[in-house]
Amino acid sequence: MGEYQHNLDAKGRLIIPAKFRSELGMNMIVTQGLDGCLSIYTKEAWDKIYAQLQLLPTTKKEARAFVRILTSKASEVEIDNQGRILIPAGLLKQAHIEKECTIVGAGEKVEIWASDAWANYLNESEESFEDLAESLTGFML
Repeated sequence: MGEYQHNLDAKGRLIIPAKFRSELGMNMIVTQGLDGCLSIYTKEAWDKIYAQLQLLPTTKKEARAFVRILTSKASEVEIDNQGRILIPAGLLKQAHIEKECTIVGAGEKVEIWASDAWANYLNESEESFEDLAESLTGFML
């Protein structure tokens, strides 16, 4: 849970907030996320996702494309002594991350957003928050 602001350094390193570091561990997987962000998973969570990906039907064009994109973009990263991870340049480019980042706890994963993209997403989603809640009533307590 939570939302934090940090800047990407010139080498593509990003500080992971201490709260998330304790939950993610020292090694994690970063890959393309949905809605324009990057997603970070623990190794255990990634292993579960990978197992589910292998169950998708290889005869379906959409399944093959999804698996290829998600796994080809995935990279194992390690937290350095200063609490940073080095994000591959291709992922930064894909998510339009240049400097200012917003790091968001999102359930079983952590998301990294370009701060302006996060602000836009949040503004659009907050306008319909009640409608979203109502449409998910069957899933909410």
